[in-house]
Amino acid sequence: MTATLAWASVAGLVLVTLLLKAFGPVVAAGRRLPGWFPGFVGLLTPALLAMLVVTQLLGSPDGNVVLDARLAGLAAAVVAWRLKVPTLWIVVIAAAATALTRLIS
Repeated sequence: MTATLAWASVAGLVLVTLLLKAFGPVVAAGRRLPGWFPGFVGLLTPALLAMLVVTQLLGSPDGNVVLDARLAGLAAAVVAWRLKVPTLWIVVIAAAATALTRLIS
């Protein structure tokens, strides 16, 4: 996947999310939505965030997949999150893990 294609996908998902969340109530105009629709819309935001995280974590300017210190930061953040550490500390732990990994390598 090239960087252009990845960013085009991100832009497309942003557009779809905006259309569904902002203009959905206007288009529906009091009609009842199908039962599956609110769940679908609720899943778009985490999917978009996951896509942004993956492209920023594993992407490089030339479009190749890169495994570097950012992966260690994400791993530290996931461990801290699973241990129910407060969000601010998760960010600090992830940044520290990334910085330490860059210092070592």
